[in-house]
Amino acid sequence: MPITIQSGDITEQRADAIVNAANSSLMGGGGVDGAIHRAGGPQILAECRELRDSQYVQGLPTGQAVATTAGNLKARWVIHTVGPVYSTEEDRSALLASCYRESLQVADTLGADSIAFPAISAGVYGWPAESAARIAIDTVREADTSVTDIRFVLFNRAVLDAFQRAAAES
Repeated sequence: MPITIQSGDITEQRADAIVNAANSSLMGGGGVDGAIHRAGGPQILAECRELRDSQYVQGLPTGQAVATTAGNLKARWVIHTVGPVYSTEEDRSALLASCYRESLQVADTLGADSIAFPAISAGVYGWPAESAARIAIDTVREADTSVTDIRFVLFNRAVLDAFQRAAAES
């Protein structure tokens, strides 16, 4: 399956699903999470609150994914996934890979043909760009999914370069 890597603002993407690098509270935050909540409007937060109250009282676990409306975004759904905070003490690569795998599984369940990913955990969660990119590209390439249009939409030039290198090497 073709994978597109591009620079841009993920909130501007026309895709069936946009992936949000959420925090476990699902209540919005900084970075891409805050941008998606601001651009998508109050409907996203309202559905996140419902999910939080009904299914994820302790918060969405790291590595899992759940969908909500996309509100005012140019997408049908937002798939929220919680990436791991980078650690030099323990290998959390499997949790990061799970974010991509689980997001694709949710997209499949929804019947999405296209999905736009940010660089999960490569911002404030401190994951080194080269490693985050390799995990993301390898996981998506190996995934058993019916999604036909997979995009990585990256805001930061260093992260974009790392994803382009990872795609060329794998």
